[in-house]
Amino acid sequence: MYHHDMMVALDSLALHTPDRFPAFPYDSPYSIQVDLMRHLYSSIERRHVTIVESPTGTGKTLSLLCASLSWLADEQQRARKGKLSQHGASASTEPAWVAAQAMQMRQRELEAQEREYEERMMRARNAEAKLRALARARVTKRRRVIVNVPHIERNEDAFLPDDSDVADEVVNISPAVRALMAKIEKNSGNHTWSEGEEPTCTKIYYASRTHSQLTQVLLELQKLRFPPILHSSLDAAKHSGTQGNEVSHRKRELDQVEVGGDDGIGQRQWRTVALGSRKQLCINEDVRSKFWDLDEMCRELQQGKVGKRCQHLPPLEEGTKMLDFRDQILAFPKDIEDLAAAGRNADTCPYYGSRKAIPQAELITLPYNLLLQKSARESLGIDLTNQIVIIDEAHNLIPTLLSLSSVSVTSTTLAISLQQVETYYNKFRNRFAASHGLHLRRLISYLQAMSKVVEEWTETKQTSTEVMSIPDYVQRLGRKVDGINLLEIETYLRKSKISRKISGYAEAVATEVLDSNHRSHVPRKLLPLQAVEAFILGLSGTREDGRIIFSSIGKEGNSEMEMKYLLLNPSTTFREIVESARSVVLAGGTMSPMSGVIRRLFPSLPQDRMTTFSCGHIIPQSHVRTLILTKGPSGSLLEFKYAQQSNVQVLKELGQVVLNLCNIVPRGLIVFFPSYSSLNFAKKIWRADRALERFEAKKKVFWEPEESSAVESTLGDYAEAVQGSSADRSNKRAGAILFAVVGAKLSEGLNFADDLARAVVVMGLPFANKNSPELQERMRYANEAEMRLGSKRDPHSKDAGSELYENMCMNAVNQSIGRAIRHRSDWASLILVDHRYSMATIRHKLPSWIQDGVCVCDTFGQAVKQLGTFYRDKKQ
Repeated sequence: MYHHDMMVALDSLALHTPDRFPAFPYDSPYSIQVDLMRHLYSSIERRHVTIVESPTGTGKTLSLLCASLSWLADEQQRARKGKLSQHGASASTEPAWVAAQAMQMRQRELEAQEREYEERMMRARNAEAKLRALARARVTKRRRVIVNVPHIERNEDAFLPDDSDVADEVVNISPAVRALMAKIEKNSGNHTWSEGEEPTCTKIYYASRTHSQLTQVLLELQKLRFPPILHSSLDAAKHSGTQGNEVSHRKRELDQVEVGGDDGIGQRQWRTVALGSRKQLCINEDVRSKFWDLDEMCRELQQGKVGKRCQHLPPLEEGTKMLDFRDQILAFPKDIEDLAAAGRNADTCPYYGSRKAIPQAELITLPYNLLLQKSARESLGIDLTNQIVIIDEAHNLIPTLLSLSSVSVTSTTLAISLQQVETYYNKFRNRFAASHGLHLRRLISYLQAMSKVVEEWTETKQTSTEVMSIPDYVQRLGRKVDGINLLEIETYLRKSKISRKISGYAEAVATEVLDSNHRSHVPRKLLPLQAVEAFILGLSGTREDGRIIFSSIGKEGNSEMEMKYLLLNPSTTFREIVESARSVVLAGGTMSPMSGVIRRLFPSLPQDRMTTFSCGHIIPQSHVRTLILTKGPSGSLLEFKYAQQSNVQVLKELGQVVLNLCNIVPRGLIVFFPSYSSLNFAKKIWRADRALERFEAKKKVFWEPEESSAVESTLGDYAEAVQGSSADRSNKRAGAILFAVVGAKLSEGLNFADDLARAVVVMGLPFANKNSPELQERMRYANEAEMRLGSKRDPHSKDAGSELYENMCMNAVNQSIGRAIRHRSDWASLILVDHRYSMATIRHKLPSWIQDGVCVCDTFGQAVKQLGTFYRDKKQ
């Protein structure tokens, strides 16, 4: 009987997907928002991996936060019920009245713990408000940094490796003894600012590309209407028997708390922390002003190895200061800039403060690289086991995974690295442990073998590029390194962080010959040995998933050889996240074609764990007109393949297309070309036949700059031209036209809302260069991987490599057309100029929300008529 009751109790703990989400800030969410939130809630509860496509303007971020935090709130209630159920099971042999009383006592204990924790958060909010008020009241003068008289001097001992960092496999100590030593060290107080066993909780890791995007996430978080924990907890305490006077007294105390205009009582403040790098969060101006490695100097200052400890790191005996700052971080959501400011106000390091806040945080925001790189997760102490991972702007995920794991090393970089290691070894060989010397000698041998391969290839190369497998490359290194375990070298470099010591010493030696008055002008360069270390890491990984590419770079007479490790399988580095996390959510405005994402990221994931969701747009169908132009004004077939991109007649025809669109499209018009070279050639032809003058007569013309520094000013001038034409009715120009490049600076992440983009035009299909050795290897690998999995295709369909090639193209197209229509009232036309867009295989890879409304125009006149009707309706 009891066993049956326990099974019923466990079943009752399952979370059922709600039909409503009361925390959503608007009374009547759109149906697609409710559908998205229900899907996400269910996916998290069922431990699914899911891909979510929700067009820009549909409230994607708000819906993701509302659904995931709703699940988290319900999960916390379930955890409490689970604890009570366990307590009930242990008391099942007692009389009923004793068991009931014990259950009430346990419930009051849990409620008291929650109240105590939330009261601590309220006190932290109050303390932070006072610090902010003090900061506003005083005029803060930035401390003058005297660069030519450093406050921090490093003697040679600072460059010696720690003996504790020696790889375990070299030290003759048994695993049992090592485990005992680790346990003693952990209990000896060496860990920092401890308050005993820290509570941890289920948490949501929310990742995006940039900190500015993560700042927007926190702004959306503040809109949610979750009830505050503390007052509801006090109400529950009143009903469960806690003395009424005590409850009333606690409520009066809380009502007196003031937190800068937001008392935190009106809605729940989720314990949130933003993670960033030392470069973003360091508040030690002495360290920031130095030319040496910031990360290494920070570590040395933390350990007191350079004669002093960082003044912003509280001593271990004053641990409460760091713990109080941790509570301030968690008390109210802060973006990366707010976090740095809070650190300055509290005179406490925000980098280590944020790390200290991770265990108790409920929501953690972080950029891609800190989540996706295992070394970064380990450094920050991030454990994804049974946690929720949400990756926003996930259309960039696969390129990001591949780029983070691919690394290039030039012959110059390799030569400098070898020289630095040899110099370091000869300088300190008699001062560090024998195990360090052993590893460094192995590293020198490996670098010498790599240098020899470079020299031989440079002298005997038959082509400018050569691709090889990792086993082929290792074979070229020769017998000298046959007996060296590459994995041991990689482990030693990673654990000891010796590359930072070596590079730091080399830089210090180089700096000694400079006049101290000019030290501030020493350029900060990428540490060469770190690039080589990353290359070795690739070599020691899964061999069938990588390739080595040799190539000559630079101009004739001044060229050098480059070795590149190329990762071909993005799932290799992502697999650990998927296997550890409870649920992984990939979300984006445009995730189509999803089949390609699933095939490349989750090739071996069980089908019952994989789900997808794609919703329509919140705009009415009448707000978007999608046209495929198959013929130009002269009736010629429109096909803008690579071979045609320098064809004068084709470009003149496209010029006539653009001129007609300038006459029809009001305000802002964005035209995307496949590449800078195709855009520049079109510009040259149009200038020669005076087409540009005709464009200028209708709209002011702008071009996407190739320099990133000029993007902001170009966008500002473009917006001013569009808005100026709206305000000035006497102006003959009807807005502005901006020529841009697919996949470049203006095709992603920018908001061309309303008049800034009343039409988006894509010229041709932006296929990548098929002659690229990297692309050829990726396509070949895709075919081989499909064969290994035993997948069977329709004999008439494309192979996996061709599918990958096409998906890369369409993903770029979808990102470009997504720049328009940014909210419910927005409207625009989307114009695809190339007859190949009419092919079924291509059309089906357009975003789902526009597929049904696509019109294939057999003549250019039909397109003009469609657009004329569309814009007349909008004008009315």
